[in-house]
Amino acid sequence: MSNYRVAFIGTGPDPGDQNWGTSAAMAYRHAAAYDDLDDCSLVGCADLVRENAAAFADRFDLPASSVFEDYVEMLEAVEPDVVSVCTPVPTHADIVVDCAESGIPAAIHCEKPMADTWGDCRRMTETCDRADVQLTFNHQRRFSGAYRKAYDLIEDGFIGDPRRFEVGGQNLFDFGSHLIDICNGINAECEAEWALCQVDYREENVRYGSHNENQALALWRYENGVHAILSSGVGHESVRCYVRVRGTKGTVELWPDEGPELRVRQTGEEEFEAYDVEEPYETMLHGAVREVVDCLESGETPDIGAENVLTANEIIYGCWESARRRGRVEFPLDIADNPLDAMVEAEDLTPRPAESDAGD
Repeated sequence: MSNYRVAFIGTGPDPGDQNWGTSAAMAYRHAAAYDDLDDCSLVGCADLVRENAAAFADRFDLPASSVFEDYVEMLEAVEPDVVSVCTPVPTHADIVVDCAESGIPAAIHCEKPMADTWGDCRRMTETCDRADVQLTFNHQRRFSGAYRKAYDLIEDGFIGDPRRFEVGGQNLFDFGSHLIDICNGINAECEAEWALCQVDYREENVRYGSHNENQALALWRYENGVHAILSSGVGHESVRCYVRVRGTKGTVELWPDEGPELRVRQTGEEEFEAYDVEEPYETMLHGAVREVVDCLESGETPDIGAENVLTANEIIYGCWESARRRGRVEFPLDIADNPLDAMVEAEDLTPRPAESDAGD
């Protein structure tokens, strides 16, 4: 069994100052997961704020010599096999590309969302592919008990053939990337054919450095004929579930607003059957990190690998592009920018500052 040297870029402040949407201290969560593995050793960390990196090193018993402000210096000094990138979204692409082109790490595990432009999503993927570097993203919900049980039930034909996904969440990008990824996993990683979407963005909603709409209504069709409809923001109330899968013989609900994390009803049944699959958040993240290391060892393709995550991000950027074009968008997507950012910059969307009165 190999011993993998692991380093971290973007430690952030101590988890005691955790603020979802600004700094979720994900490096600490990643590090705890690697630290639990017998085949991993933590060897270095880098953060623009040296005090943050030093606090991280102290938490995980790393020597002062393993603390850096410059991640390039860290790569050269500690020569990690695996790098976890936990910085704000707009910085992901350049950091991942720098790491891959350094020729040092064999694997890069990056926080989601992937990148803040469609062009950068492709650039990260293509660069790591050329450099033969395993690139994964932290879509940890794939390792939840609810998803694994739902996936097995659907694979076994419990609800027949999936026909439609109904998705409800806070937004398309920051949180929605998890949910779209779940749909793609259940739908055998099938690519989408087209997307149609409209968005509302009246109050600034910047999460981890990137704009997110306040509300969206989106529809897309997969190449196998399965459709998906997503309602975000206050529209989540119309779905009342993170992911609902409607099949020819029944329905699966993942993370409904009320009740268990998973419930299933076959056609003709009046009541849902609940499954007890509740587990700590850390269990999901540990599963993602375990997959990073296992696939690096075996050479197998990770479920949370870049190609699968790229499919989910094409849907997201395609939805925003549909709002920009005011029409249906066909895939493959032929843009490089971020349509939501571009609409804000062009003042086609004019969100007022978040600290102002939300009003009506």
